Amino acid sequence: MHQHHGRLRTAGLLAFLFALLLLIGALLAYFTSSPSFLLIFGLIGVGSVAYSYWNSDKLALRAMKAYPVSREQAPALYEMVEELAERAQQPAPRIFIAPQPTPNAFATGRNPENGVVCFTEGILNLLSPRELRGVTGHELMHVYNRDILISSVAAAVAGFLTTISQFFLLFGGGFGRGGNNQGGNPLALIGAIAAVILMPIAASLIQMAISRTREYDADADGAELSGDPLALASALRKLHGGINAEPLREDPKHDAHAHMMIANPFGPKAKQLFSTHPPMDERVSRLEQMASGPPQG
Repeated sequence: MHQHHGRLRTAGLLAFLFALLLLIGALLAYFTSSPSFLLIFGLIGVGSVAYSYWNSDKLALRAMKAYPVSREQAPALYEMVEELAERAQQPAPRIFIAPQPTPNAFATGRNPENGVVCFTEGILNLLSPRELRGVTGHELMHVYNRDILISSVAAAVAGFLTTISQFFLLFGGGFGRGGNNQGGNPLALIGAIAAVILMPIAASLIQMAISRTREYDADADGAELSGDPLALASALRKLHGGINAEPLREDPKHDAHAHMMIANPFGPKAKQLFSTHPPMDERVSRLEQMASGPPQG
C-alpha cells in the first residue's frame, strides 16, 4: 500500500495531543504544589486510551444498534469482504448491519484479527455492488492500517482534555500556590486559565486533523486494494446526497463515533469547521486523479 506522508503527520499530531495533556497536568502541579499531578494525568491518559481502544467495537456497534449477520444471511457481502481481505493478505473482519436509514459504513475492532465492518441498511439500499465494494475497500484499510487505535487515542485524549479543562475552570479559583491564592501569581493564573480554555479547542482541531488525514489515506489505500478508484468516488457522491436527505439523528452516543464513519453522518447541518471528515469534493477529486494516473511530464 501507499507510504503516506500523512502517517508521519499523524504521529506528530498525536504527540502534540499528549503534550497538551501533560501541560494541563503541569499547570495543576504548579498551582497545587503537587508534582504527582503529572504522574496522575499520564496514567489517566493511558487508561482512557486503553479503555477506548479495547472497547471501541462494542461501544460503536451498540450506539448504532448494529447486529451481526451470517454468511447465509448476506452471502454477497461475505464474498466481497473475503475477496478484498484475501487481496490484502489479511484476516477478513466480521460483518454487522445497523438498522439505520442513513447511508453510511464504518470499521472498528482493536486489530485486524478482531476487525468489524458495519454497513447501515441505508447504504446497502443506495449503492450498487461495485460502489459498495469501493466502500468496503476503504473500511478494510482502516482496519489494516490500525486506524482504530489512532482514532481511539485521539478521541480519548481530546475528550479527557476537555473534561479536565472544565474541571479546572470550575474549581481553579482554589488552586493557588500551596493552596493559598494570596501567594499565587495573578498573571500566571490568568495565563493558565487562558490555556485551559484554548486547550480543548486545540485538542478538537488536532483530532479533526488526524481523522481527515486517515480518511484521505484510507481512500487511497482502499481504492488501490479494490483496483477501482472511480467506484469509491461514485459511492462518495451518492453518500453525500443520501446523507443530506437522511442524516443521522444527532445524539451524544452518535457524536462520539461519527469520526469512524466513511462520511459525516449529520448532513448539511454539521459544523464544517470542526468536521472530522475532509470535504467530499476534495476526496472525489483525489480519487478521480488517482484513476487517471500520475501527472504527465
